[in-house]
Amino acid sequence: MPPEPLAAGGRPLTAGVAVLATAVAVVGVLVGGLLAAVALTGHVFGAWPSPESLTPGLLGAAMLGTAPGLFAVNRARAWHEARSLVQPLAVVLLGLFTVSLLDAGRLYVATGGPVVPVLFSLGWLFVLGTLCVCAVIALARQYVTPGRPPGPRGAPLPGWSKPALAVLGSAWLGIGTGLLVRPGFWAGFVPWDVDRLDARALGVWALALGAGVLGALAEDDLARTGPALTALPGTAVAMGVVLGCRASAVHWSSGPALCLVAMVAGLLLAGLGGRVLLARSAAAHPRG
Repeated sequence: MPPEPLAAGGRPLTAGVAVLATAVAVVGVLVGGLLAAVALTGHVFGAWPSPESLTPGLLGAAMLGTAPGLFAVNRARAWHEARSLVQPLAVVLLGLFTVSLLDAGRLYVATGGPVVPVLFSLGWLFVLGTLCVCAVIALARQYVTPGRPPGPRGAPLPGWSKPALAVLGSAWLGIGTGLLVRPGFWAGFVPWDVDRLDARALGVWALALGAGVLGALAEDDLARTGPALTALPGTAVAMGVVLGCRASAVHWSSGPALCLVAMVAGLLLAGLGGRVLLARSAAAHPRG
């Protein structure tokens, strides 16, 4: 679907935000693909030692899955078309960098070890720190860019979808907040072995996913959530592949495991369902 013209209102998307999204997408493909691929072999690789390869694998899957949506940000012309994905992106960057600094003593660069993980952890901190600075500058510039209020909503969310999206977003937001605030307690609800830093890193991604779903709900317009609708199913599929390949590490008989499956399936259905509804809306109301 072509991007909404600026004549309809809105703040123009700045070049800084578009470049940031592309840069993070490239990093996500490279780093996320590496973490996920190594995890699929059953080996642990990351910036810190994890008790189970599933955690770095899921972190990599989330990076890899969101990359197509981040590349799609370049096709947006107005800020309101991209913010439902860019704002959660800022949560991920700032969150991962913060938890890495808070538990810096757990990183390979502090504890020592094989040269490759040590160099990877050093690069992890450097790249995350650089991207955080760029994100703060790009978003600050975006918010001071003059613009008009967005025009009328072109494809409002159907009423029946809103309660389900509210539950899905709240679930991800809630578990993410718990893992970040009280990782020692909430780590017990993760259906595989995790430590404190694992729990916090997973919490950052869960928080961002919840913020993205609830942000799309607040937009109440499928036409304004194109990049996010691309990222959701990609993230769900990538996470599903890692979970399936490392199924032996998951305590499937536990309640949290069943909840996780439902939440990942919810991301997939939300993304694919949104795409279908958006295509139908575009066909019913073609732009001249």
